[in-house]
Amino acid sequence: MYRTAVVPAKAGTHNPGVELNRYAVYILASKKHGTLYIGITNNLSRRLSEHRIGKGSEFCRQYKVNRLVYVEFFDDPEFAIVREKRMKKWNRDWKISLIEQENPDWQDLSSLV
Repeated sequence: MYRTAVVPAKAGTHNPGVELNRYAVYILASKKHGTLYIGITNNLSRRLSEHRIGKGSEFCRQYKVNRLVYVEFFDDPEFAIVREKRMKKWNRDWKISLIEQENPDWQDLSSLV
């Protein structure tokens, strides 16, 4: 299993090509401490584009949730699926704490992907 969070401090070392054949569990937010959405994909760039044009999910379109604030990558899809399901069951405070550990300013990390 390979797991890493993409954070601003690692911007210089993140290689977008490394995303291929990996699975991303990600959190989108409408704004700092706003509405949250947790998803999973095998192509994060494509999925973010879909969210931004309103084709990603009805929930994201309705609540304008499109700021990438947290992401973890996995080599094994089963690990990624388990992680996503567990995170979705967390209470809101745990999700916010996870985001703020890696991205305290809730910056949009889309440019790092």
